[in-house]
Amino acid sequence: MSNPRFEIFSEPGRKLVKAWTRGVQFDDKAKEQVLNVASMPFVHGWVAVMPDVHWGMGATVGSVIPTHRAIIPAAVGVDIGCGMMAVETSLTASDLPDNLAPMRSAIEAAVPHGRTASGGRGDRGAWAKVPDPVSAAWEGLRERFERIAEKHPTVRRANSVNHLGTLGTGNHFIEVCLDEEDRVWCMLHSGSRGVGNKIGSYFIELAKRDMRTWMINLPDVDLAYFPEGVSHFGDYVEAVGWAQDFARINREIMMRAVVGAIRALPGLPELSADREVVNCHHNYVAKESHFGKNVWLTRKGAVRAREGDLGIIPGSMGARSYIVRGKGNPQSYHSCSHGAGRAMSRTEARRRFTVEQHAAATRDVECRKDEDVIDETPAAYKPIDAVMEAQSDLVDVVHTLRQVVCVKG
Repeated sequence: MSNPRFEIFSEPGRKLVKAWTRGVQFDDKAKEQVLNVASMPFVHGWVAVMPDVHWGMGATVGSVIPTHRAIIPAAVGVDIGCGMMAVETSLTASDLPDNLAPMRSAIEAAVPHGRTASGGRGDRGAWAKVPDPVSAAWEGLRERFERIAEKHPTVRRANSVNHLGTLGTGNHFIEVCLDEEDRVWCMLHSGSRGVGNKIGSYFIELAKRDMRTWMINLPDVDLAYFPEGVSHFGDYVEAVGWAQDFARINREIMMRAVVGAIRALPGLPELSADREVVNCHHNYVAKESHFGKNVWLTRKGAVRAREGDLGIIPGSMGARSYIVRGKGNPQSYHSCSHGAGRAMSRTEARRRFTVEQHAAATRDVECRKDEDVIDETPAAYKPIDAVMEAQSDLVDVVHTLRQVVCVKG
């Protein structure tokens, strides 16, 4: 490949690391973690690193890991199937009212978000009474879930149907955005919620237990894995596939609720929201073929970007986001970044920034401006322009979005 955009890192006894990190932060702690993954004997080819890379549990967020006949559950993570959805609506900026606070309130009322009561009874982030459309969607998931729970009863002790169609916390969000032609888009970010967390956590611990049983030493205990052929491998593939479906349906339900909430606001023209629709995972594992071999490809904070694939790369609160089309670069295993990527920990962001600084950084966005969202302030993330430049050989920009409303848990 002439003039590749990626940099290559290597150490004896490890597979190569190809990193699309020119011009962006790639700290030593994350680099060490990537090299640990590259030491696993079943890695196929190399590990690809996206420009939003930062430290994660087991494997870095922003990494693409091809494995032959084995899967590392902690590399997939506990927010299984987390991803993005965006729809273009028939509205334009001129249709929106000057005061967007009622729109934010309507969205917040339509979609449970956040977490209270330690996630117990009365938690505002779950359904107290599950709506009929959510119950109907759950029926399409229930039978497979029961099969999984019959074999692994622990996963039953999780919020499942009462989390379907809910947002969550942290970096999950719902936004109303304007594109380069002032067309209105709705966009959201969420995953498999409590049940996905339970499935991920449970199987991560099972993999660690297997490593102890088989006396396998690892460079990091969170790189515990399931090899094909053992019973836990098949059970994990079944469970992770179900959680990824839950996450996709979760986003679809929320998007319908968001569009419905906006449609019900007085004074707006008739609203349709089917002009362009994108729904993509960025924390998941799938069987794919790369360089002549069928492998399990784990994208931990990365989006599939085959030639023609549409994806979403969000910036932080107050920064631009992008609808992109994949270029199908085989060197990245047809992948791109899933966002800007954190530049610092949540603790460091809360220590470093003030409410006043956050309010100034989000002055053009109708959103929360309080101390509980300081860890999500724009400066806590890498500059999205640098991230996009670093992966210019992976995707083309189709639409550039800027937020005007942002709902955070």
